[in-house]
Amino acid sequence: MPEHPPHLIPTLGVETRDWIFGDPAGAPVILVHGFRGDHHGLQGIAEGLSATAPGFAFHVPDLPGFGQTPALPGRTHDLAAFGEWLVAFSREIAPQGAIILGHSFGSLVVSSALAQGADSTHTILINPISAPALEGPQAVLTQLAIAYYRIANALPERAAKGLLGNTLIVRGMSEVMAKTRDRELRAWIHDQHDRYFSSFSDSRSLLEAFRASVSHTVAEHAAAYDMPTLIIAGERDDITPLARQLDLQRMIPNSELLILPGTGHLVHYEAVRDTVERIAQFLQAVPATASETSA
Repeated sequence: MPEHPPHLIPTLGVETRDWIFGDPAGAPVILVHGFRGDHHGLQGIAEGLSATAPGFAFHVPDLPGFGQTPALPGRTHDLAAFGEWLVAFSREIAPQGAIILGHSFGSLVVSSALAQGADSTHTILINPISAPALEGPQAVLTQLAIAYYRIANALPERAAKGLLGNTLIVRGMSEVMAKTRDRELRAWIHDQHDRYFSSFSDSRSLLEAFRASVSHTVAEHAAAYDMPTLIIAGERDDITPLARQLDLQRMIPNSELLILPGTGHLVHYEAVRDTVERIAQFLQAVPATASETSA
């Protein structure tokens, strides 16, 4: 589907770029992408949902400092700031409340926003960050990644972007995270990462966002999930082991967990059809149009 121009939504001193799929007058659903991505990462899910769940407006904004949305002026891009941004964004486009979805780092942003008062009637988490990155078997790799971002931040901006966008490093990350054996799909995933994984504002805000991504878990704000919640997790996720997703599901009383076999952290690329189908079922319990919501 050809990409259409974004809407500009004023939030915390910047104009957030927001792409809308489906019925613009429908009940709003906000999709929050992950670290170093932009709206393209969740575009396939938004397009699929707009076809299978009519009557909703699927908003896919670029996070501050990523894609086409500028970094927040004068702010540290920690998790609290991202959560505050999502509260402001959701109130701007959906003053009566919205359905909110977060993928990976987006799940942390959603959790922070809920703890700060975001009004989410139903919540969806895809590959939520449920295990501490600075502990366990991934701790050494996380420390190496922190060093990588620190080195980049110490360089002049042009050199920093060259290091952070190095094609070999991006391809290595993509190869590790992709679990599909379908050659055509793997090639497409690598192309998506090549195109959009390095569209960030600057190295400083990227380092701050990375620190936020590895310093928190959704479980910290589990008490904020007092609404129906759908959790979707890849069986082979390298970021969060499946056992920790089961722990998270038990922490959130009104939640259900869908496990996608053979899929890892890239559910939004490798299992779009299954994800869209399950989310569409989840949305069936929600009034689909703005008029029905206010009735």
